[in-house]
Amino acid sequence: MSEQRRIRVLDEKTIAQIAAGEVIERPASVVKELVENALDAGAAHVTVEVKGGGTDLIRVTDDGRGIAAEELAIAFRRHATSKIEGPGDLFAIRSLGFRGEALPSIAAVADVEVLTQADGETGGTFLRLENGAVARQEARARPRGTTLTVRDLFRRVPARRKFLKSPATENGRIAAVVSQYALACPGVGFSLLTEGRQTLRTSGSGDLLAGITDVYGAKTAARMLPVTAEERSWTAADGETAVTVTGMVGSPDVSRSSRGDISLFVNGRWVTSRTLSYAVEEAYHGLLMTGRHPVAVLAITVPPADVDVNIHPAKSEVKFRREPDVFRAVQRAVRGALTAQLPTASVAEPAAPFAVPSTGEVRRPPEPDGASAAPAPRAGTPSFLAALPMLRVLGQVMGAYIVAEGPDGIYVIDQHAAHERVRYDAISARRAAKQPDVQGLLQPGTLELTPRQAAVLAGVLPTLAELGFAMEPFGERSYLVRSVPAHLVKGWDAALRDLLEELGGEEKSRWEEKAVASVACHNAIRSGQALGMEEMQELVRQLEGTANPHTCPHGRPTIVKLERDYLERHFGR
Repeated sequence: MSEQRRIRVLDEKTIAQIAAGEVIERPASVVKELVENALDAGAAHVTVEVKGGGTDLIRVTDDGRGIAAEELAIAFRRHATSKIEGPGDLFAIRSLGFRGEALPSIAAVADVEVLTQADGETGGTFLRLENGAVARQEARARPRGTTLTVRDLFRRVPARRKFLKSPATENGRIAAVVSQYALACPGVGFSLLTEGRQTLRTSGSGDLLAGITDVYGAKTAARMLPVTAEERSWTAADGETAVTVTGMVGSPDVSRSSRGDISLFVNGRWVTSRTLSYAVEEAYHGLLMTGRHPVAVLAITVPPADVDVNIHPAKSEVKFRREPDVFRAVQRAVRGALTAQLPTASVAEPAAPFAVPSTGEVRRPPEPDGASAAPAPRAGTPSFLAALPMLRVLGQVMGAYIVAEGPDGIYVIDQHAAHERVRYDAISARRAAKQPDVQGLLQPGTLELTPRQAAVLAGVLPTLAELGFAMEPFGERSYLVRSVPAHLVKGWDAALRDLLEELGGEEKSRWEEKAVASVACHNAIRSGQALGMEEMQELVRQLEGTANPHTCPHGRPTIVKLERDYLERHFGR
């Protein structure tokens, strides 16, 4: 048995290192805390310099309000802060940092120097701390602002150093922190020097697009869409609008393999939020391929009393009082920015889903007098969401792809994905109009379900009814099915079971869209199915009339385009 130890109060040095372990995880944590302090001080310019991945040197210089000489040593005592005065302030935080542990935590694991001049003072003050204690303080000249230098980070905690990655990796994490705050505060000029080389410089012009250009480059910036929305589902006591969402999001053709470029700022604070990231990705559902993630820079503003920023030692996470409302506001704002760029169809209703009757005759939807079959894009519609031009079908290849000629190149169309898109839009339109395309069964069918399937079905019955399924309970886990969507007369049983299996692992917020996509997929034209020329022409015409002809409901591309310029370069013309 282990030896029984007496309960004792830890010494101050151990307490300081425990606090440092919570707040200062790696060099990037130091940079984050110091940059936030500079921004809270009203800095217009912030320069960050790092060496050795941040373990040798971190220096942050700003032109903010500075620290008064008599308060400088106090700033390095635990729980010392200028950002709150009492318990009531904890529930209405309006700054980026307030825990009062960052500076003493840094001083506990590194040597620190500060040179600062506060408003109203004629000279500056220099302070040096070693082993967390003041070693030297004297007057020195400098302009208004603060320079804080951190050397030999974790030298006295070698166990912490061995968990750090290579200097290049740690420099990358530091660059990510500075980049995030450059995006959060486009009105502040940022400069990052890594190993003596300038790796980032922003103008501080106040223009978010200019900041995105500085961080991501002109090519990505050119594909960003503005987001501006207010959600008035509730109002705070002081009359503030509950949620505002502003910023920019990337078009669907700008995507990443990870979520690292989804930047979220709540009341100016850079945060990590699974809820908000999921809201952003939900807005792209059906527009991005599986495994791809969007680029987004979003500022979410809520009344300070409606968000708790004190739930994480590093202040990287927040908790909302009305999380579902914030989720909905972000999702709607992003989706609105994306759909605003979609072309507007000139016909009153979308075309009926492509179908080939048993006679082999192609059924064409009636066209209103004077109406085109092709949608008219809005002025300035970007090419990534532009309507398809009129295409001339050339034929089918490999039993799966339709090849067509357009005015600017060759189009290769996945016939299954295209038919899914046509069906999805038609089903969605009929559902919105409460006019599903229904086929009654001559004899009611019986659907027997597993306990899991039955539990899922109970939650989606209203949605299935809107799609054309008329069902009623018939025993403990059985249902009578009296009607189904018209295109599912054959195979409705398998389609329903597949749908319930798919929905079983989904968040409830995605059930409706997932159900529509699943119904659209079943009995769609398959890969390997031979099509006649007239059938291919009709499918392409209907695809041209959809709102988003470039992806199927699952986010896979429907079309690959070979540009005329590409072909001419390839053949040396």
